[in-house]
Amino acid sequence: MIRVVLSRLGQGATIVALVVSGCFALIRLAPGDPFAVSYVQENVTAEMRDRMRRIYGFDRPIAEQYVLFVRNVARGELGWSFSRGRPVAQVLAEAVPPTLLLMGTALLLGGVGGVAVGAWQGWRGDTRKTRIVGRVSLVILSMPEFVLALLLALGPALAWGLFPVTGMQSDFAPPGIAGVLDVLHHLVLPALTLALVVCAMVARHQRRAILAVTDADFVRAARAKGVPEHRILLRHALRNALVPVLTLAGVLFPALIGGAVLVERVFAWPGMGSVVVDAVVRRDYPLVGGSVLLSSLAVVMGTVLADIAVAWADPRRRQS
Repeated sequence: MIRVVLSRLGQGATIVALVVSGCFALIRLAPGDPFAVSYVQENVTAEMRDRMRRIYGFDRPIAEQYVLFVRNVARGELGWSFSRGRPVAQVLAEAVPPTLLLMGTALLLGGVGGVAVGAWQGWRGDTRKTRIVGRVSLVILSMPEFVLALLLALGPALAWGLFPVTGMQSDFAPPGIAGVLDVLHHLVLPALTLALVVCAMVARHQRRAILAVTDADFVRAARAKGVPEHRILLRHALRNALVPVLTLAGVLFPALIGGAVLVERVFAWPGMGSVVVDAVVRRDYPLVGGSVLLSSLAVVMGTVLADIAVAWADPRRRQS
């Protein structure tokens, strides 16, 4: 097991290096620089722009900039955010907790709901109700996250006035327990948007996994012994059918970052989504690099944790 974890970590380090290098190349090859906004300002002279480029090393060859960039990342020095006027680490430290709250809530609700719905679909077989639920799941998966977010914002938020549309807190957030409840009130719609996507995805995988074990020998043996159906499902079939879902969950959390970018923009949630979009638009190289590095590390850690969870659920993996 330790060998598998070390192997996955080595593969993950290679993936992180390739992703960061690719991000650096794409950003640098695009026209413009972080000081392009100052070109339209009359009080900023060409000499001032050239001086800023020399200070931050943008007048050096691309190869030299890449070596300097990789060296700083390896040391954990993410640099200075031009657009925010603060260190990149400080910007990310403020943006990561709201995103973790949003994606963690969505993954928990969507994962539990998806396992329950998928297990129910697979165990009940091909019925009218299971077909309807399957078609609803397909519609949700086919719909872009921002469209689903807009539908929820127009319905429960604007039309019915049940939930706030934007922000993480009210303008005058109350202290204590009331403040926590206020954050949870703002969290409902963005978390529900991502949770529905996760639930639909997990349910389809869970349904196929349950269908694969419904006719297995251990299921037939349990039925022959007179074990109730709900116990067969919960104690025998479900655990053996969790392996594909656990593998999916390992990459689902970092994959939510892409959907969270759009959802956070729709609901003005102060997380990584706003940071990434603003950094790309303003060509803030250090902030873009730090965000990509953080996302890559999330993918690696998610994959390693998924391998460990699969080994826990399937004893055959531990023996091999």
